[in-house]
Amino acid sequence: MHKVVRAAVPLARWRSGRASFSLLPFAQELCALLAAGIGLVESLQTLAEKEERPPVRHVIDAVIRTVSSGAPLSAALAEQSAAFPALFVATVKAAEKTGDLPEALARFVAYRSQIDAVRKRVVGALIYPVLLLAVGTLVTLFLLAYVVPRFAAVYEDAGRDLPFLSQWLLAWGRFFEAHWAVALSGFVAVIVASFYAATRPAVGTSLARALWRMPSIGERLRVYQLARLYRTLGMLLQSGLPIVAALRQCGDMLPPQLRPRLDAAVQSLATGQPISAALDAHGLTTPVALRMLRVGERSGRISELMARIASFHEDEIARAVEWFTRLFEPILMLAIGAVIGLIVVLMYVPVFELAGSLQ
Repeated sequence: MHKVVRAAVPLARWRSGRASFSLLPFAQELCALLAAGIGLVESLQTLAEKEERPPVRHVIDAVIRTVSSGAPLSAALAEQSAAFPALFVATVKAAEKTGDLPEALARFVAYRSQIDAVRKRVVGALIYPVLLLAVGTLVTLFLLAYVVPRFAAVYEDAGRDLPFLSQWLLAWGRFFEAHWAVALSGFVAVIVASFYAATRPAVGTSLARALWRMPSIGERLRVYQLARLYRTLGMLLQSGLPIVAALRQCGDMLPPQLRPRLDAAVQSLATGQPISAALDAHGLTTPVALRMLRVGERSGRISELMARIASFHEDEIARAVEWFTRLFEPILMLAIGAVIGLIVVLMYVPVFELAGSLQ
């Protein structure tokens, strides 16, 4: 009880400081120090001494105090659940039983690096279309708020009747000119509301549910999540965790659409079914994954084959995202060009009509 109370103060400081505990560098540096032959407590003290952020240093100090009192590292990490996820704690706990903590940390670092690399590839492929859409929106707003009102003033001085669409465009231009503060505030409010909604769990859950219902997108999301599942399972099995315990550790990382399937697969596995049959019976495999799992069961290399399955599907997802962006970018450029071109044409139609009447 005393140890838990001691750890609560640093944890409160950790949360109030709003610092971001970088788990990957922590695991990398701890692995390097342990591999060099430095003891666990001394390695943790070294990491605490080099840390410049007080909230993060308090977390490491709390771990040092718990380990120094005789508790295992996994128990010390579990007390600081805001900084160390359950998956990392389970990896360390399994390594404590086998005595290969540096190797387990190295596997966790490789696992997180691969997961982050896939995420960066997906996000990086989507950055250009988002920037293109943002630039197109800003250009459209500039035309409506600045250029169109100038044309409206010229046409009003000319005193000629204008086509309906041109009148409609010029009316919007006059509105933006007269109420630019309201329009700008509304635009900023939409952006802020969008970012705020993206941080709300309920909104994210509803959006994810809608995406999962789309045939093509839903299947890609399923394959992406299965790749994460196999990557995590492979790492946990290599760390020495039993297959049932490893599957249970993966439950929190899966979306709600797949968690019931994983629970059912764990129950099937507990009755004696092979891992390939248990996962396949509950929709947690692909044709490629199923064949490779069976090969892994026959050869006794199930953890290695799970890592290979994950790599195969991660590359597949990356290619799908790249193909989508290559297809979407020209479509988006055409749409933006059409909108801007329509605005320009509607602005100049009265000029063309005036020139025709003069001839």
